Amino acid sequence: MTSNLSPGLVDWLDASANGLDAGSLEPSGIVPNLAASGLFRAGLAAEWGGDGGDITDAVEAIAGVSERSLAAGFVFWGQRTFIDYLVQSSNETLRQALLPDLLAGAVAGATGLSNAMKFLSGLEGLQIKARRLGDGYALDGKLPWVTNLRPQGFHVAAAVAEEATGATLVVSIPSDAAGVTRGADLELMAMRASNTAAIDLKGVPVTAAQILTTDARAWLPRVRPAFLGMQCGLSIGLARRGLAEARAHLGAGRHILTEPLDDLAASLARCESALREGLRGGVFTTAAAPLFELRIQLAEIAQEAVSLELQAAGGRAYLTASGQGFQRRWREAAFVPIITPSLVQLKAALATHRAELAGRAA
Repeated sequence: MTSNLSPGLVDWLDASANGLDAGSLEPSGIVPNLAASGLFRAGLAAEWGGDGGDITDAVEAIAGVSERSLAAGFVFWGQRTFIDYLVQSSNETLRQALLPDLLAGAVAGATGLSNAMKFLSGLEGLQIKARRLGDGYALDGKLPWVTNLRPQGFHVAAAVAEEATGATLVVSIPSDAAGVTRGADLELMAMRASNTAAIDLKGVPVTAAQILTTDARAWLPRVRPAFLGMQCGLSIGLARRGLAEARAHLGAGRHILTEPLDDLAASLARCESALREGLRGGVFTTAAAPLFELRIQLAEIAQEAVSLELQAAGGRAYLTASGQGFQRRWREAAFVPIITPSLVQLKAALATHRAELAGRAA
């Protein structure tokens, strides 16, 4: 995988990264700037308006952005994941209505399916209930943590449970729908310009035209590889940058770090290769455990890379003026393990999976 960002976007990301992290920079520029560079088209078939390739191209694009700003990379992940939901849906009408504006950056797409992914792994129940309302539904519930909720307008995907039958659906909800209340941006330690907030739903009407699937249990395993695979791009980008910065600081007395840097770079390359092969081969659709393990390993590699950067830079990394970039990456590395599904949740799912395998073998 090799990133290929335009010089203009690289300059904007480098100039904006600290402001996006601290929330001192207006977040409204992220989606339009990424769209202007054509990044939402990466790994998307030409028939949908994309540049061709496969989902690994989207992973690489997210990694390239995340090398310079994890806040921008996280927003990118949310937008591109919503686009993938549309492509994976059989709702042609909804796809035609939303996809052009999403690719152009005129509207935001938010992946509210973190709860659904935990539901799929048996970690929690669905937080939104659907009751019949004419030919459609009325939705009640809450999404406590959703990214890319641009005040200028967004669509959010949500998994819902029908009260009467227990059926599970995934729907797309526009920000201007009646009964939708977007909370204030969450007071995060970092990533402040990611438009991350909670959404309350009270009697929100949904028609058949807004339904991505009427069988979430069958559909979610199909979209989960891209959901988690593109999420891995965040860790890949952060790890690459940490390793590069650490190497740049190697000088007198610090060459002792060369071997651990080489070892970590080799581990990163192995994980990238396994991720690429698994996504292209489609194995993660029926075997989620290896993807969970890669997500965990990549998050740990990112944290270790930033730790090595600190050791290589020494005291200058701890000074406010000279250490701004490192300090941002340190906060970014603290965020990666808690992105839903968190590392704790993934490890719990893996433990359950292994226990089930042991039970079958007994």
